[in-house]
Amino acid sequence: MLAWDQCASSFNNSPVVDQLERVAGRWVCQALGLPAQSAVGFGTSATACTLTCIAAARRKLLAEQGWDFDGDGLTGAPALRVVLSETAHVTVKKALRVLGFGMNQLIYAPVDERGRIDPARLPPLDARSLLILQAGEVNSGEFDPFAELIPRARAAGAWVHVDGAFGLWARASSSAHLAAGIEQADSWTCDGHKWLNTPYDSAMAICRDASALAAAMNSDAAYAMASAHAQTNLTLEFSRRARGVAIWAALANLGRDGLRRMIDRHIRQARLLADALSAGGYQVLNQVPLNQVLVRADSDAQTDAIREAVQGSGEAWFGPTRWQGRPAFRLSVSSWRTTDEDIQALAELLLRLKRQSGA
Repeated sequence: MLAWDQCASSFNNSPVVDQLERVAGRWVCQALGLPAQSAVGFGTSATACTLTCIAAARRKLLAEQGWDFDGDGLTGAPALRVVLSETAHVTVKKALRVLGFGMNQLIYAPVDERGRIDPARLPPLDARSLLILQAGEVNSGEFDPFAELIPRARAAGAWVHVDGAFGLWARASSSAHLAAGIEQADSWTCDGHKWLNTPYDSAMAICRDASALAAAMNSDAAYAMASAHAQTNLTLEFSRRARGVAIWAALANLGRDGLRRMIDRHIRQARLLADALSAGGYQVLNQVPLNQVLVRADSDAQTDAIREAVQGSGEAWFGPTRWQGRPAFRLSVSSWRTTDEDIQALAELLLRLKRQSGA
């Protein structure tokens, strides 16, 4: 107990955790096909990790404009442009707001009917721009066209960040083509609990330029100096628990093949569920490219009634969402315990409730 209660901020505080988290960071980059030199900070959440990546991006973009962010702060600094998807996740907006990017100043890129940024309508980018893309839109599970968007952004001198809380794991599966070109970005956010089934409070901030993340997050003190790759200099926390150990344990247990098989199974199960619901009269609103099944019944009232009935049944649970202005529900398959029998039971429950509500 004493060992696990030790502050896991650096090698000096916890040599074992420092080594395990370095290995975990290397394995994450290998599994996701991201640049090997990237820094990986194990933070509290995708929100916190997005904040650290955007903070590093802002500092680097301003430095390239000749501005000393650490010394002079934001007062009088060159204005930066943030371009993000119309369907950007609320946690991305939260991170931007906390960092002082006004919500009225954000520039939204129009999306197509599947929730992907439309390259033909991408707002102009320049060397003062931060472009935020999505791997796995929260409702449709879709991916922005990285192979087309990222080279354009890099040619303009913009920083590209990818919100990949759950969708980034597609890179470790047989559906890696969904995220083709994503490795060209500058930073990425990924969550552990979404697909590795680690406890909450285990996420990753991944930055191609390790020095950019380390400089932005540096917290060296006279009494606690650490190397640039120490977690205290890659995350928001000065004192922290061993968050990356759960990531290390999950990857060590699964291995690359086991991780691929698990994600492949969940994608297959999501499609089985979508097919069963569609055959039973539900509207499946997305293409089901990943593990999300976006569903609507015959009317908005029936959709809400079925969701409430499921929640009250004790047999399954999922929350509400809205898609293109109307209620829907979002079914996510990601637990390592989920079997095909579970998928069949959920489909039968939903079909039975639809018949009952229709009658």
